[in-house]
Amino acid sequence: MRLFIREHRPLIFMQIAQLFLVLMIYWLDGYRHFLTGLYSVFIGLVALTGYLVYRYQAERRLYRTLSEPMAELDDSIQGLGQGPLPEAVDALLQSQYGHYQERIKLTEKARKDHLAFMNQWVHQMKTPLSVIRLTMEQEDDPRSASVLEEADRMEKGLETVLYAARLETFDRDFRVESVSLKTICENAIRDNKRLFIGSKVYPDLQVDPALLVESDAKWLGFLIGQIVTNAVKYSAESHEKVTFFSFLRGSEAVLEIRDRGIGIPPEDIKRVFQPFFTGDNGRKFRESTGMGLYFAREIAERLGHRIELESEPGTGTHVRIVFISYLTTV
Repeated sequence: MRLFIREHRPLIFMQIAQLFLVLMIYWLDGYRHFLTGLYSVFIGLVALTGYLVYRYQAERRLYRTLSEPMAELDDSIQGLGQGPLPEAVDALLQSQYGHYQERIKLTEKARKDHLAFMNQWVHQMKTPLSVIRLTMEQEDDPRSASVLEEADRMEKGLETVLYAARLETFDRDFRVESVSLKTICENAIRDNKRLFIGSKVYPDLQVDPALLVESDAKWLGFLIGQIVTNAVKYSAESHEKVTFFSFLRGSEAVLEIRDRGIGIPPEDIKRVFQPFFTGDNGRKFRESTGMGLYFAREIAERLGHRIELESEPGTGTHVRIVFISYLTTV
C-alpha cells in the first residue's frame, strides 16, 4: 500500500492542483457560485479516489511482490495481476527466472564435473604414492623414513582435497550409524603413526570401549584426524602425550583430545575456526594451511555434533567433540 501511494503521489498532487487552478480561473472570471465550485471539486476527488481504488485492486499483487522480499526463487514466477504494467513485469520476471534456471543448471554441471575430476585425480595420485611407500619400506636406507614421512604428508594433503570437494555434496555422502569412539580414535592414531613418531609425541588412549555414538564413521574419522594432526604438529619435539579421553556430560557424550603443546594465544581463539586463518602459531609452521579446524567444525555441524576448544599458551589445547546421541554397551 505504501509503495502504491508513493508511486501515485505526483498524480494526486497534480489532480488536486488542477482542480484548484480551474476554480481560481472561474473565480477570476467573475463566477461566484461557491457551492457549485465546491461540488465540482468533490466530484473530481471522488473520481480520483475511484480511479486509485481500481488501480490498486488491479495491481495489488504487483505492489505486494515489489514491497515484500521473496522467500523462494519460484515466487518470482507467480502471476502479478491484470493490466499492462503487471503483465510486463511478469514477463520480465519469467524471462529472468528462465535465465537463472539455465545458469543454475550450468553451475551445477560444472560443480559435478569438478568433483568428478577431483575424485579421479586424487585416486590417480594415490597410486604412485602407494608404489613409493611400498618401495621405501623394502629399502634398507636411513633416508627411507624421511621419504615415507613426506609420502604420508602428501597423502594427507590429497585426502584433505578430496574431502573438501565432497563437502559440497555432504548430504548425499554420509550414513549415520552406531560408531565406536575408541575404534575411530585407534584408526586415527594408526593413520598418523609416522607423524607421532617423527614428532616425538605419543598417543594416550583413554576412550571407553563401550561408548558408541551416532555418526558417520568416514567423516568422523576425517574430523578427528584433522584435530590429531594439529595436536601433534603443535606439540612436536615436546616428548609429551596427546590424550584421547571420553566422558559423559548430562545427556551428551564427549570426546576430548588434549595436547600439551604451544597452545593458542587468547586473541586467536575466536578465529581459529575461520578458513585460512593461521594466526601467530601458523606463521611459525610453514605447513599450516588454516583449514584443519575449519573443516572439523563444518563436518561436526553437518553431522549434528558440536566442537568446543580451550587453550592456554605454553600449556596446550583441549578440543572436545560433543555428541548428542550415544549408546553404551555392556
